[in-house]
Amino acid sequence: MRIAIVTETFLPSTDGVVTRLTQAIKYFRTIGHEVLVIAPDLGVTEYEGARVEGIKPITLPFYQYKKFALPSKKVKTLLEEFQPNIIHAANPVLIAASAVNYARKLNVPLLASYHTHIPKYLDYYKIYKPGKPILWKYIRKLHNAADLNLCTSETIEKELVEQGIQKLHVLQRGVDTVNHHPEFYSKKMRNRLTRGDQSKKLLLFVGRLAIEKEIHKIKPLLEERDDIALAIIGDGPARNSLMQQFKGTNTIFTGFLHGKELSQAFASADAFVFPSVTETLGLVILEAMASGLPVIAAKSGPTMEQIRDGETGVLFENENIESLMKAVSVIEDDETLQQMKKHAREEAEKYAWDNASQQLLEFYEATIDAH
Repeated sequence: MRIAIVTETFLPSTDGVVTRLTQAIKYFRTIGHEVLVIAPDLGVTEYEGARVEGIKPITLPFYQYKKFALPSKKVKTLLEEFQPNIIHAANPVLIAASAVNYARKLNVPLLASYHTHIPKYLDYYKIYKPGKPILWKYIRKLHNAADLNLCTSETIEKELVEQGIQKLHVLQRGVDTVNHHPEFYSKKMRNRLTRGDQSKKLLLFVGRLAIEKEIHKIKPLLEERDDIALAIIGDGPARNSLMQQFKGTNTIFTGFLHGKELSQAFASADAFVFPSVTETLGLVILEAMASGLPVIAAKSGPTMEQIRDGETGVLFENENIESLMKAVSVIEDDETLQQMKKHAREEAEKYAWDNASQQLLEFYEATIDAH
């Protein structure tokens, strides 16, 4: 099969969409499929034998941390040259919207996938919030032009159906259970993340540092308890303001970590904290669980789908400090904590990436049949 993936984000960017796509491409190439990736030009030209074609990127005024690419006629030229059996538009809004447009014009089967809950993000950027109905109308038009649509959780599926998006299916989640593993525990890394005070319990956050991630909600916990250290791993537009907010607390900002260092950071903490309620899934939850960490998460549809409360983690009521404090108290009981770590790892082992990627391939075949 010749697969063209047109995506708003790709390497070297680090996020859940890139993780899912790179794992799928790796799997597709292993079993002999040809893959073309069209994405904002960030200097990558090849991945696992797949050709990566870049479209000139720009910086948008309201989100200057990341580069995007606008719709481009070059997408049509690349698709015509590649002659794909299927086009996958990942999160179509800008450059991936070109895939929707040209798939129709070239009469090629089209699958569109919804990963980033952009309309929900507008709630956190007040100046743009009035544009939410217009954005939903635009997203609905793009997705309903596809032969088949995918999303990443049942909660988001329900919301998208309510917004009038059709032909919708849920793509199962996946995780790298080899590179995220409790065996990566490192005393040296733990020492680094606790600033040398290993008597403290260590909470970990990994992700993009942006308003919609709601990281600020963790601060009251650190003000109440000086026996807890927090490591925030990642970068983004809110990093400087967060560093100011958390000043004086037991918090370290590492920036992005990759490879073995990231694996060690996950495995060396006591628990993972996930305060966001804007995610369509939150792949990082499974990465934490695969590393043997219970997840302390704000209650939302996607977190309730992934975490068994009291077994693989603890759910707390959003923006309720008493509920958060109670949830975090799980790390005080070593026996309970060890049981949760064990259950978290066992749960993650059910979701190897190859299974999710094979399911995506089956959705491609279903899209071709539907077309």
